[in-house]
Amino acid sequence: MPRRVSSSMAARDAAGVLLMAAVAALAFVASPAAGDGGDAAVTGRKMMVGRAGGEAAATTSAAVALFGKGTNAKGAPAPPRRVPAPAPGSSVAGSPAQFRGQPRLPRFAAPRRYELALRPDLVACTFTGIASITVAVSAPTPFLVLNAADLTVERASIHFRDLAPNEVVFFADDEILVLGFANELPLGEGLLTMKFNGTLNDQMRGFYRSKYQYNGTTKNMAVTQFEPVDARRCFPCWDEPAFKAKFKLTLEVPSELVALSNMPIANKTIAGPITTVQYQESPLMSTYLVAIVVGLFDFVESVTSQGTSVRVYTQVGKSNQGKFALDVGVKSLNLYKDYFGTPYPLPKLDMVAIPDFAAGAMENYGLVTYREVTLLFDEQSSSESGKQSVAITVAHELAHQWFGNLVTMEWWTHLWLNEGFATWMSHLAVDSFFPQWNIWTQFLGGTTSGLKLDSLAQSHPIEVEIRHASEVDEIFDAISYDKGASVIRMLQNYLGAERFQTTENALASYIGKYAFSNAKTEDLWAVLEEKSGEPVKNLMTTWTKQQGYPVINAKLSGNYLEIEQAQFLLDGSSARGMWIVPITSVCGSYDTQKKSLLTKKFDKLDVKDISSRCGSREKGANFWIKLNINQTGFYRVKYDEQLAAALQNALQAKKLSLMDKIGIVEDSLALSMACKQTLSSLLRLLYAYREEADYSVLSHVNTVSLNVAKISVDATPGLVGDIKHLLIKLLRSPAEKLGWDRKVGENHLDAMLRPVLLDALVKLGKAAYLAVMQNVTSVNRSGYNDLLKVYRESTEAEEKSRVLGTLCSCKDKSIVLESLNFLFTNEVRNQDAYYVLQGMGVETRETSWVWLKGNWDRISTKFGDIQISGFVKYVVQLFTSNEKAAEISSFFASRKKLAFERTLKQGLEGVRINARWIQGIRSEPRLAQTVHELLQRP
Repeated sequence: MPRRVSSSMAARDAAGVLLMAAVAALAFVASPAAGDGGDAAVTGRKMMVGRAGGEAAATTSAAVALFGKGTNAKGAPAPPRRVPAPAPGSSVAGSPAQFRGQPRLPRFAAPRRYELALRPDLVACTFTGIASITVAVSAPTPFLVLNAADLTVERASIHFRDLAPNEVVFFADDEILVLGFANELPLGEGLLTMKFNGTLNDQMRGFYRSKYQYNGTTKNMAVTQFEPVDARRCFPCWDEPAFKAKFKLTLEVPSELVALSNMPIANKTIAGPITTVQYQESPLMSTYLVAIVVGLFDFVESVTSQGTSVRVYTQVGKSNQGKFALDVGVKSLNLYKDYFGTPYPLPKLDMVAIPDFAAGAMENYGLVTYREVTLLFDEQSSSESGKQSVAITVAHELAHQWFGNLVTMEWWTHLWLNEGFATWMSHLAVDSFFPQWNIWTQFLGGTTSGLKLDSLAQSHPIEVEIRHASEVDEIFDAISYDKGASVIRMLQNYLGAERFQTTENALASYIGKYAFSNAKTEDLWAVLEEKSGEPVKNLMTTWTKQQGYPVINAKLSGNYLEIEQAQFLLDGSSARGMWIVPITSVCGSYDTQKKSLLTKKFDKLDVKDISSRCGSREKGANFWIKLNINQTGFYRVKYDEQLAAALQNALQAKKLSLMDKIGIVEDSLALSMACKQTLSSLLRLLYAYREEADYSVLSHVNTVSLNVAKISVDATPGLVGDIKHLLIKLLRSPAEKLGWDRKVGENHLDAMLRPVLLDALVKLGKAAYLAVMQNVTSVNRSGYNDLLKVYRESTEAEEKSRVLGTLCSCKDKSIVLESLNFLFTNEVRNQDAYYVLQGMGVETRETSWVWLKGNWDRISTKFGDIQISGFVKYVVQLFTSNEKAAEISSFFASRKKLAFERTLKQGLEGVRINARWIQGIRSEPRLAQTVHELLQRP
């Protein structure tokens, strides 16, 4: 992206000198205070908040370090960690330690307005700042409690009204700063001021630096990423979604750079090499949505139907690659304005491609940030899947401008209100723009991810309790996104699309009622229930407040279809979950469909009520019953043998919809993994898809096939070759019809299907990179060197990711080890590590595990909390034995951290599930016979 970075920050204007000098002239805090090295009180002039710099160096006699465990100015020991929080509105006195160990900040004081002045130094990679916060005190208290981390705060600069605190205590584990005053603070509003500085870190969170090339030279840009809890790493604040406030920002930056924030520029003053940029005041918003980007950019621009300016910022020379995202962005804002009945709330919208970015994108109010690969599209070199990814991502982030930014979840427990709705809305929008993409059929890929994760005992409810800020990152997962979106789709199908959106403008009413405020899940249900007249709250509470989902066991008994619900778990165990389940059913034809609610464990349906043709009980392909039509419900179905055979006949006779084809094969895989169905029956079902040509269906068939091939390596080593040959036979026919080379004018879905099939067929893969790696060894490494050359010479993020994803796909252990160590070099951005990890294979899994153990400390230091869970996930999932699960558990026993603890537990459960599945496969007496029979078929 286009920007020049100043080679020197030495020149300062007069205001800048004062701003820098106010903090830099102070003594650096260092020596440990009394206590055991964690938290401490400060009575000196300056304090270090957080541990970003490791152990502190020397201190002046006027300062005390902040690394003692909650010591106060007199060195008193800290009380126990868990102390009841003061009730809102109650009088608060006592020790600052009473605020330790609480999941949320106390409510006796809240911010109303932030005025922030920040000056980033892109050469030294530091920043300085001044915060002036209007705080409303609503209950008697001598304390102000706010968040801060990885900052150095000037002790003497802290004032509230005209009062200086006599206690300033930082608790590192809780990332809170407690200001204690001699007397109770006056009720009402007052101004809290302080000066601080920090480091532009390399962790892709808080206020950080991103590197890029400009004219052959590596430059730095300054970027923020505050969601979920990292605004506190840029400025002291009340860093929770419910503490909405207005923000007025001022930035001092090198004059040749572009400085962007949430709001348009109100005033700009150039004083030689430094420009002071003042921005318009924002509306009420949460801290995690504040954003700053400083660098050199090109941009393309358009306007919406309501006259809102929309820009896409890119690296210099790449602005053409932003045109597709710009078009989708403008269309999305126009669509959402009408759908939600509310105009886009801000005067402008900027979208910026960032070279180093941990997530896919971030919905900052008015300044949305993206990975390059999720915003830029090159007509000449980008793939169709890349194009679709850009469209979905842009539509997702812009849906957040309403669901998330305008109306914000009250606490992270309700994260799904943001992410589930944005995921669902993005598909609605893209389907409107590109109906030929058949995006709702592709939506089932997300539903499948949600079903897979939620079938683990170590899953979590959609509304999950958050006890500590460090737990939030791990719930940005398939439950919040994919299950959340899927239950919204289920509700929409139950109510009907028109009622869901337009029944007295239900969603518009919700947006209007809670605009510039916060909402809980119950608030949305209440509005929808009021407007629709349906029992929405009772129905949906069973899906959001409890973990898991049911499998519906369907059995034909005379003229009745008996159905029974039971919680589905992949480990085969039973649980007591009960849901109110929207049941949809069809018999013989989609012309007549029946809806009902299953409110108890058992029920039965008269098949004549489903369809009149079911009454005749015709044999063959004309009689079949399908529950969960088009997979609109978030549950699985297990049919008895008669119904399953009839459905397979209907599948072969091409009677089923694309979505139902997907549902049947995914349910069959899950039932096989849970040992509730044989692998033999799954293989017979898979073979019925041999003439399938649809991209979405074959994508799922491909995934199921690769799962079967992977487990067969350990379950049936003597049969694995025949099983793989059978799966190749299944997928080869559609691949040969497509051809290996892209055709001029071929449709979007065919272009996306080709690499999916190539990847499955003998690991050929996109651009044949995988084929190259299949033949690489430590002796014959020319292909490997060629791929590294492509990686080093390419300027396109998508092309680089393709290469990285293949480096670990060979069977030579030394090459895999070299590829993993490549992650420690400066040639691979931290954000791209997961591409390499995803390429690891079963054949070299032990090499990967030994590497992870031997480099754990190094990995933890380099990649930090945001990415560490990916290393755990991608290595652990390679194993399939209880013995290895025990070994992995033992290794991490002394290394557990909240940042990856849930991921580790889920991974270990997956290993044990695979071990159980293997035992089930080995006990099948007819598996080999089934495989050989299918191989003999035409």
